[in-house]
Amino acid sequence: MTVREGDIIMCNVQNEEKNRVGLKTIPVNEAIGMVLAHDITEIRKDEFKGRAFRKGHIIKEEDINHLLRLGKENLYVLEISPDEIHENDAAYAIANALAGDGVKLSGEPVEGRINLIAGKDGILKVDKDALLQFNMLGDVMCATLHNNSMVKAGEVIAGTRAIPLVVKTEVIQEAVRIAKSQGLGGKGQGVIEVKELRKSKAGIVITGNEVYHGKIKDAFAPVIKKKIEAFGGGIIGVYYAPDDESFIKARLRELIDAGADLLITTGGMSVDPDDVTRFAIRKLGATDMIYGSAVLPGAMFLVAYLEIVKSSKFRVQSLSNSKLITQNSERIPILGIPACGMYSKITIFDLILPRVLAGEKIGRKELAELGHGGLCMACEECRYPLCPFGKGA
Repeated sequence: MTVREGDIIMCNVQNEEKNRVGLKTIPVNEAIGMVLAHDITEIRKDEFKGRAFRKGHIIKEEDINHLLRLGKENLYVLEISPDEIHENDAAYAIANALAGDGVKLSGEPVEGRINLIAGKDGILKVDKDALLQFNMLGDVMCATLHNNSMVKAGEVIAGTRAIPLVVKTEVIQEAVRIAKSQGLGGKGQGVIEVKELRKSKAGIVITGNEVYHGKIKDAFAPVIKKKIEAFGGGIIGVYYAPDDESFIKARLRELIDAGADLLITTGGMSVDPDDVTRFAIRKLGATDMIYGSAVLPGAMFLVAYLEIVKSSKFRVQSLSNSKLITQNSERIPILGIPACGMYSKITIFDLILPRVLAGEKIGRKELAELGHGGLCMACEECRYPLCPFGKGA
């Protein structure tokens, strides 16, 4: 049943009360031939919980006893005025506006509510500012999982609904406007998005004289490999390097030449004179380098980007048989992990890696925002990601 402005949603089929506006109650015994304005739920302990009567159902004589058993002695008669919209139609409109790329609706609205689900595996992105504006309207609401949560296809990631049975059309129009014009950076892409993670080809350089010279056994490489492979990525190569800027730079360059699209360095991130990893990264030509994050463990984390220019030749058919050479570039993220990444199960690396794989540019603001919720509670039994760590950003 499609609701249009001016429709009477629960009315006597043979005698519509066209001049009535709003709600009034009618005894169930007098409701035969009337159309339900909303779903009616039935709960039988340990047996059933669900919809007993669907919106749009025409009440029949045999329904009366069932409704009475459900405690429905009276039913609503509702007339929608030209400037109002029914809760289910409102829910459908706002859900479509909220849903961005990679987000689907779970089905038809029920009692004014509809869920949004992930259309693919990936990382959930929520425009928190737009969501706040949306929820400030009052007659509509949307609740989501935390921003930057990892989600699976088919998982419920948000729920939205119209709160009153009937909502002013102008409220829904404003809600839709906010979701489309303010959401996800004002790009008209909704408020909620699921971004797919690319499968990286990572190159790793483990730095430190003690590891390079065999004085201690490396514990970094197995940890990083496991975390990269958990997202479907692979390892191009692992190099070990002493605390020497030129040596570290050369190994990073070799990994790039081998096809690495993500560089990871470990160690050499503190302020000791021997810790030169970040200087080697700068000498490599990295730009937008940010050293330090508002996360514990992981305060001495580093993120930088290296632009690699590539040339491609295309033959252009012309009288002169000339060649057109085009330039394109690739931006390779570089993540520098401090010593905590070796002994702490969850660190800043776990918060940033999926965002980088989703193509997000990480800068000072993104690292600073992690301060709210960026303190690991160091639980005896780690429950991440089912805990507050990293959820404040």
